[in-house]
Amino acid sequence: MSELDYKELYEKEAQKCAQLAGQVAELEMKNEELTWNLGRIKGNILWRMTGPLRKCIHWGIRQRDRLKNCGSIKGVFRKMDQKKLEHAAMKALGTDSFPSKEQAEAERAAVFPRMVKISILVPLYNTPKEFLVEMIESVTGQTYANWELCLADGSDAEHAYVGETCLEYAAKAGGRIVYKKLDKNMGISGNTNACLTLASGEFIGLFDHDDVLHPSVLYEYVKAINEQGADYLYCDEITFKSGDINKMLTLHFKPDYAPDNLRANNYICHFSVFSRELLDGTELFRTQFDGSQDHDMILRLTDNAKKIVHVPRVMYYWRSHAGSVASGIEAKPYAIAAAKGAVAEHLKKHGFEGFAISSTRAFATIFRIQYQILGHPKISIVIPNKDHVEDLKRCVTSILEKSTYDNFEIIIVENNSETSEIKDYYKTLEGNEKIKIVTYEGGFNYSAINNFGVRFADGEYILLLNNDTQVITPNWLEELLMYAQRKDVGAVGAKLYYGDHTIQHAGVILGLGAHRTAGHCHYKQERQNLGYMGRLCYAQNFSAVTGACLMVKKALYEEVGGLDESFAISLNDVDFCLKLREKGLLNVFTPFCELFHFESTSRGLDDQGEKAERYNKESERFREKWKAVLEAGDPYYNPNFSLDKSDFSLKTFS
Repeated sequence: MSELDYKELYEKEAQKCAQLAGQVAELEMKNEELTWNLGRIKGNILWRMTGPLRKCIHWGIRQRDRLKNCGSIKGVFRKMDQKKLEHAAMKALGTDSFPSKEQAEAERAAVFPRMVKISILVPLYNTPKEFLVEMIESVTGQTYANWELCLADGSDAEHAYVGETCLEYAAKAGGRIVYKKLDKNMGISGNTNACLTLASGEFIGLFDHDDVLHPSVLYEYVKAINEQGADYLYCDEITFKSGDINKMLTLHFKPDYAPDNLRANNYICHFSVFSRELLDGTELFRTQFDGSQDHDMILRLTDNAKKIVHVPRVMYYWRSHAGSVASGIEAKPYAIAAAKGAVAEHLKKHGFEGFAISSTRAFATIFRIQYQILGHPKISIVIPNKDHVEDLKRCVTSILEKSTYDNFEIIIVENNSETSEIKDYYKTLEGNEKIKIVTYEGGFNYSAINNFGVRFADGEYILLLNNDTQVITPNWLEELLMYAQRKDVGAVGAKLYYGDHTIQHAGVILGLGAHRTAGHCHYKQERQNLGYMGRLCYAQNFSAVTGACLMVKKALYEEVGGLDESFAISLNDVDFCLKLREKGLLNVFTPFCELFHFESTSRGLDDQGEKAERYNKESERFREKWKAVLEAGDPYYNPNFSLDKSDFSLKTFS
């Protein structure tokens, strides 16, 4: 670029910034006005008097929305069936899941090559006695015996029973319970760090003073350490009403290690156990992140870990009571700022600059992360097309009119169109310097057509896009590009909706569906649904994303051989993503890039006649090619979920 070109570009960007600044100022003024008016309304006596009526109305609206979210009467019954499964799971995953006498004896008798010592750290502060006793006894009741319980007590004089109770148990534990009374309460981080000074184990476990462990959790962890070489471990968890672990509030079944999930949401949480070596002389908890000290610690230690293992069993019981984070983040509002700070420091450590972190509608500590776009790379949008002029026109018009990112080209790959209407439309596009029309003369083969189109691409990035899509999000290209530009990322996919605003795509799960190949999660859920544990509200890792809207570096596309042309119709996108995954790259789904996808209007469904037969053959080939991967299960989908449903329904628990 010449100096003049740079000057023009700078002036354009400066003008955009000035316009945005003006818009921000205008919005701030409107916000102040609305806040003032809202204050007047809430101060009105009539408003206060009608409070009970409004609560009833809001309750009715919530029930209406719940019914709407089910989609139909059938959806209501599906929801009822799901609730039955949840209740059955809750029964099976509480005390009924504890080992029988025979099983417990077998676990106690087990001898591993590495009988590692695990030091469990518990910071204490004015712990209610009944909680304290349950916590201690869930450790002393472990079937694996080589543990150490380290207790650092910052309780005040009015709660002297905390120390007395700990010393009573320590006297009976044969040196496995180490207790220290602190001179003062140093907060969560300080008290936990004091626990660490008492620890002598090779592995460290973090345990809250009011929670409960499954009796077999240490046994399962030591087994994974020996069999898989794990140096960082975590499990699934539940929250329960204060007095009884069988009275469950939520079940949290987690994916395996997923870096983008973890940045946006501390899904790992409990029960973290890790090799002491991972600390590498650093602090365990840092006081500046009190309230989200565990998120900070998990980000740092998983960065250092060589083998992170997720044990997909409920083995941690998180007590919900007034004042606990489990009862709501509002109980500890400073945790929100601490969590943002922890994620920001982690991102800086990885070389990211100019990013933004904001809370999402799902939860205050579930984050949207906006990465800085590096440079101004060109994006080549490849759109296969045969006839269907209205679909293509809607797609292209939405790209040209809505996109805020301007450095792109559209490559329409014409494939055996027959109508005069489409030919006339092509003529109207000929003068547009952003659009190329190239002709693929073979029969319909989605993979071959896209591979052909990519040959004409001048861009550094390829965006595969179906002709029956329509852009919703103006900055859709930026939302995809901010992930595609990362060195550790392969493919990036968008959130797609049918015309009725239900979800068509929000990530692909291996093994899902009748063919046990792959399927879309949260399929046909309402657009505003938060998703399982808020998963429709943040960018995350999946094994694959749909080729209906998929961005990837052109160099990577070519390196893995593009789309496999033996998958002429289906599963070519999943196969492509798995090839990227084989290279150690992450595939990312982002809900912040939204498009309509009027699926099957172009080529019809694959559930009848010749198309069904062809789909079955491609499914069989896919299962053969990726047999080992499918047998291992999708790492981003917990094995406790059903493979027959796309809504994160639980499998049947007996």
